[in-house]
Amino acid sequence: MKGIGSVGFQEKPRPECAPNEALVRTTKALVCTSDAHTVAGAIGERNGLTLGHEAVGVVEDVGSLVRRIRPGDRVVVGAITPDWGDPASQMGHASQSTGALGGWKFSNTKDGVFAEYFTVNEADANLAVIPPEVSDEAAVYCSDMLSTGFAGAEGARIPIGGTVAVFALGPVGLMAVAGARLRGAGRIVGVDPVRARQELARSYGATEIVDPSQGDAVARILELTGGIGVDSAVEALGAESTFASAISATRPGGTICNIGYHGHGDTIGIPRIGWGVGMAEKTIASALCPGGSLRLERLLRVLSARLVDPTLMTTHRFTFSQLDRAFAMMRDKTDGVIKPIIDFTTDSTG
Repeated sequence: MKGIGSVGFQEKPRPECAPNEALVRTTKALVCTSDAHTVAGAIGERNGLTLGHEAVGVVEDVGSLVRRIRPGDRVVVGAITPDWGDPASQMGHASQSTGALGGWKFSNTKDGVFAEYFTVNEADANLAVIPPEVSDEAAVYCSDMLSTGFAGAEGARIPIGGTVAVFALGPVGLMAVAGARLRGAGRIVGVDPVRARQELARSYGATEIVDPSQGDAVARILELTGGIGVDSAVEALGAESTFASAISATRPGGTICNIGYHGHGDTIGIPRIGWGVGMAEKTIASALCPGGSLRLERLLRVLSARLVDPTLMTTHRFTFSQLDRAFAMMRDKTDGVIKPIIDFTTDSTG
């Protein structure tokens, strides 16, 4: 990121490890819509900041205090890498450190992973070794998409056999659908107008699809649930309209979990009637991508057991030297893109 609205390649020296850090050579990375939000100015000006927060790679070097992670390990790193001694993390908020979104470091407060090498703070706590049976392409989805999507299902407190609506079936929403199925939801309604995403959602466990381009999505969900509304809703887009719909479609006493990145505006509105004029006992939760080696190891276990195949979301493949094309595609949502993967092993930026 060269400034708001501007991206390009840049030469930087190979980074050095601090005592608790690891240096990782990137092998695979994914481009995220939140990278586009960042470049558009959602978190303010950034100059010369390396983008990217979803990657796997091979450990090249470790600092003198690192004990568990070793050079040569094939590893996945979370998009969120908290400082585990921070009070926010100690209170159980694995996505956070002191300050708003303080656990989000890559492409926010430090150089991200769209580079030949990147460093990971508190490497022992923020890296997980990938088991042999899990491919790099599958493992890289643990960095963000699985962790964030599953956090939506977890935060929505879906009861076993319960009903849930997932608003927006991009990669995070699709993994929220998969997470809802794993948590035992009896009815999973996916809300999205794009046919390819609807079909993927069904493969991940959606039992019904509501197309908001064909009518009022909330009215349709209420119709499907006999006027009651769903037990839980997940907002996975980061738009005021879908957030409002998620609240209105949830029954009294239900839970709404927001995992979307709201990249525009100064406030987010809540529908007064849909919220029961403030007294419908609807819980509104939010989640950032949970970080840490324990979380990553559990997600890798899901892949090892073949409970979810995230590679179904890979629609496009690029080399590192083509990363600017992948970024533009994800920003503009062209060519039916769901998730583009970047292979760092096939060429260089030269």
